[in-house]
Amino acid sequence: MIGPVGRVLDRWGERGRAVAVLVVLVALAVVPLVALPAVRCAVFGSGCREPAPAVRTDPVATRRALTPVEAATWGRYVALGDSYSSGVGSESTVADNNPLDRCHRTSKAYYHEVSKAFDFAKGSEFWACSGATTADVLKGKGGEPPQIGRIGPDTSLVTLSIGGNDVGFSKVLAGCVVKLPWSKNCTRQGEEVAERMAELRRNLPGLLDEITARAPRARVIVLGYPRVFSEVSGVDGDNITVSDQRWLNARAYDLNRLIAQSAAEADAQIAARNGSGSVEFVEAYSAFAGHEVGSDEPYMNGLALNLPALEAEPRSYHPTAAGQRAFARLFIEQIKKGPGRPLS
Repeated sequence: MIGPVGRVLDRWGERGRAVAVLVVLVALAVVPLVALPAVRCAVFGSGCREPAPAVRTDPVATRRALTPVEAATWGRYVALGDSYSSGVGSESTVADNNPLDRCHRTSKAYYHEVSKAFDFAKGSEFWACSGATTADVLKGKGGEPPQIGRIGPDTSLVTLSIGGNDVGFSKVLAGCVVKLPWSKNCTRQGEEVAERMAELRRNLPGLLDEITARAPRARVIVLGYPRVFSEVSGVDGDNITVSDQRWLNARAYDLNRLIAQSAAEADAQIAARNGSGSVEFVEAYSAFAGHEVGSDEPYMNGLALNLPALEAEPRSYHPTAAGQRAFARLFIEQIKKGPGRPLS
């Protein structure tokens, strides 16, 4: 007995059976695919939602390089250091000569121009102190709190000058000016200077390490010392010969090389551990070229005597207001330029 389907297929013949088989195969292929969500979305175009992207937490991948200015200004700027940073010699107001100010911070110190040149997200602070040594920065002096305590994790920029008092340059200069029969002449102080330089070479790296430990993301910019004398002729009234000028300038050059080397080593340590921040040296040896002591437009004060007290005034052989502006330009240029390697 032939059923209805059989009678239809019989009427279609071979062609009908082939079409029926093809329909069955297509159905078998489409049904599993439509069962998949992605295919169902493509076929029917509705009722579909894209899966959420996978979340990947990778602190290193999210850490981007900062521009030199970004790296210096995301936090707080703090100025530390000695009298070349506090501004001794650039006094221009009554407040600048306040006898109660033991650190002699002046209104013309380079700090003020640097703090105004950039927008520091957490403000700026001025803590440089006249007479400071590396030990004083760490421990304080004369009732002044340690400068190192003024910086922290939110510090993004530190500027400082340090080392001149460690090697006793004021004493050396006094020995060159005051030539007494029983005192050493200027250049015979070389052995004492070398000993103090060696001690500074041991102490300065420790200070830089402490600064970078307390402010691990800060750019630390260390200023060198300028050449004081022109070496062209003796300075009237200062009793310093041309040969003495050359010797004194050479000692300043040696000091700068020591500071530069210590800064480079500290920065290399940061780079080696892939740390943030930097330690950078700003060369200032030729910053006063043509404006040395005794020039027509000096950036450096010469010898100033307090006759009643029979002693040199603090501003002797310290930068003038113009000299401090020259320092500010050096710092601003370095802040923009950066350490020459990526910062994060």
